[in-house]
Amino acid sequence: MKLRHALSVSAATAALLPVVMAAAPAAQAAPAAELPSCYDVSNGQHHNNALAGRSFGIPASIALGTHWTTYTATLTNTSAKELKSFELSAKLGSYVYNEGERDLSPYGDLQYWDTSQRAWKTLREAGGDARGTIPGPKALKPRESVHMQLRFRVGKDLPMDHAYDAFTGLTGTFVDRYRDTDCTVSGEAGGSFSPREG
Repeated sequence: MKLRHALSVSAATAALLPVVMAAAPAAQAAPAAELPSCYDVSNGQHHNNALAGRSFGIPASIALGTHWTTYTATLTNTSAKELKSFELSAKLGSYVYNEGERDLSPYGDLQYWDTSQRAWKTLREAGGDARGTIPGPKALKPRESVHMQLRFRVGKDLPMDHAYDAFTGLTGTFVDRYRDTDCTVSGEAGGSFSPREG
């Protein structure tokens, strides 16, 4: 599913919501136990009705190179319940539709602003993809928001032999229940872009 700008919470309303800054120590960022998604468990009947996402600053296209593109992403709990086992992650990548196409993630860099250490921190998985878990609150109360500043770039070594449907964004995941099964629900704040030379 492509990342979309969810505008269910207006900017005026969002300004009144309490904000939880993601500033927890990295030691608290251990991922929760692997659970199936509520969407899969429910055969598509369970949808995210709790997290609304907004992002600002992702352009329609970016030039390859060393220049960083900075954007902000906000996830807001619009439900009446507290979201438990809450986790934050971010990603940079592209959709692969046909054989021979590649994901641009290994050719890019993705960082988040660590408010506690006042420094940019790089997200990189062991396999080389530009994504990972971000330290943050372990629960999100009704009307609370998580606000993150992120930045990304894509190197000039990206082969431009096909078009890239690229994306970047922030994901919030929490544990919910569908009937008698624990499962996970996610909400996203991000957007799509196209890389270009020069």
